[in-house]
Amino acid sequence: MSFLIATNPGEPLQPVEKIASGGELSRVMLALNASIESGGSGGKGRNAIPKTMVFDEIDTGIGGRAAEAVGGKLKSLSTSHQVLCITHLPQIACFADQHYVIEKSEKKEASATRVHTSIRRLSERERTQEIARMLSGAELTNTSVKHAQQMLKARA
Repeated sequence: MSFLIATNPGEPLQPVEKIASGGELSRVMLALNASIESGGSGGKGRNAIPKTMVFDEIDTGIGGRAAEAVGGKLKSLSTSHQVLCITHLPQIACFADQHYVIEKSEKKEASATRVHTSIRRLSERERTQEIARMLSGAELTNTSVKHAQQMLKARA
């Protein structure tokens, strides 16, 4: 059995495993899950067990309006399931109920340098700054902070 998709208008249907990037695969999964949810199955009802859905690279190759639409779909799914999403786009991140940051650091151990990865939940203030950083890069500006505050307020 093969699952066929066309990733761009006018393109022929092809096997998903041959043409879809990681981001496209995540968006296909989001579309399938959203379709299943709107059909009334999974995660609802008295004895239903909520699913945990993980989306990585869902933001690859998109931005602006498309990213906002993806963020809205993820937010909708999160009403009945736990949704974990790794994103680099503020248009998606601002929809989250909780925001975490993943940090890597180098530490000397014995005679070798090792990379350590940590994850931490951001406070509301840190979250605003992180969204602003996503908007403007390494240097935060008053404009990017105000824009981040506006984006977060609009999604609350």
